[in-house]
Order: sequence, then structure tokens, then C-alpha cells
Amino acid sequence: MSPRLDATRVLLADDHAVVRLGFRLLLEGAGAHVCGEVDSGEAALRRYAELAPDVLVIDVSMPGMGGLAALERLLARHPEARVLVFSAHQDAVIPSRALRLGARGYLCKRCAPEEFLRAVARVAAGERYLDPELAPAVALAQLGSAAHPVEALTEKEFEVFLQLAQGRSVNDVAKDFFLSPSTVGSHLYHIKQKLNLQNAAEMALLAVRSGLVEA
Repeated sequence: MSPRLDATRVLLADDHAVVRLGFRLLLEGAGAHVCGEVDSGEAALRRYAELAPDVLVIDVSMPGMGGLAALERLLARHPEARVLVFSAHQDAVIPSRALRLGARGYLCKRCAPEEFLRAVARVAAGERYLDPELAPAVALAQLGSAAHPVEALTEKEFEVFLQLAQGRSVNDVAKDFFLSPSTVGSHLYHIKQKLNLQNAAEMALLAVRSGLVEA
């Protein structure tokens, strides 16, 4: 039986309109109120400040700064925010990062509709939630038993790595993250050093093979 979400106010952040429509139909069918929809991390920050929803459901891969950078900025401004990260990523790295940044929950997009509603209900109640299929891998990663090379990166380096691995330029990343190009260039240098990468092609290949970005 699906949980009820009566009067729960939810803000949706995903760059695919069809995905947001599916979320909306599921949530409203369970009694929730979708108070807003946005398609980027920047817009999520603005609308959260305006709407103060009970739960923010946010995707990781979106235009601009993306979901993880938006999550970090949001919680710096609104530490009480209840955020459910909902993504296609099935590895342990992304959920571990999201939870470490302060997300209350993480769910993979391949989940059943009832599991999505259960995750929203848990996060709305102030509880923690982690996709049951990912929990063992995340636990091992946090214990250091399944360390991935990118775990050597700082949070900011990891966010920059994700953006550059998707083919974005240093200038584009600098603009979206409100950093100088030289600062992003410095992050890029450390990323290459830590991951033993020579160029952008190797960076993209590592990200794809690790399931961090789509091919």
C-alpha cells in the first residue's frame, strides 16, 4: 500500500518535463501538493527560497551547476531543508556524496512508484532514506572497503569533475559555479593529479565507465 502524503508541499527539480509530470501525478495521487517545478540547480535555489517546501526532490544531472552543487549551496543557506536526491546513477559514489553533503535521502530512478512515494514520505517526516538496492554498496564505500578513485577528490573537485567530464568548458563551469576560470583550472589540475589523467577524453572515459555520467 502506498503511503499518503496529504498536504505535503513538494518542489520538483529535474530538467525533463516528462519526468516532472510523472512525479507530479504520483505525488498528487498520494495527496501531496506540488508547489513548484524547475529545470536547473540555480532555479531550485531561487524557488526553494520563495516557496519553502516540505521536501525538495532534485536530480543530479541538470544544466548549469547540477544537483550536487545546488544541494551544497541550498543547505549552506537553509540547513533545515529536507532534500531527496533522485537520480539515474546506480553507483555508490553519487549517493555517498549526496548524503555526505546533507541530503536526507537518495533514490534511483529505476525504483517502483511506491518506493518513490515511500522515500518522499520518509524525508518529509525528517527521517533518512537510502535506496535499498544501493544501501550495501554505499555502506561498503563509507567504510572504505570499496573505495572508488574519485573518492580522493574534495567535494568541489568532484563537482567540477562531473561537469568537465560531460564536455563542458572551464569557462562554462566557472560561470555556473561563480568561480574564476583560474580557480576551476586549479581544480582541474588537482583532479588530473589525483586520478592520474592526462586529458579531457580520459576524464570522460573514467566518468562513463564508473557510471557517473551517461555515455
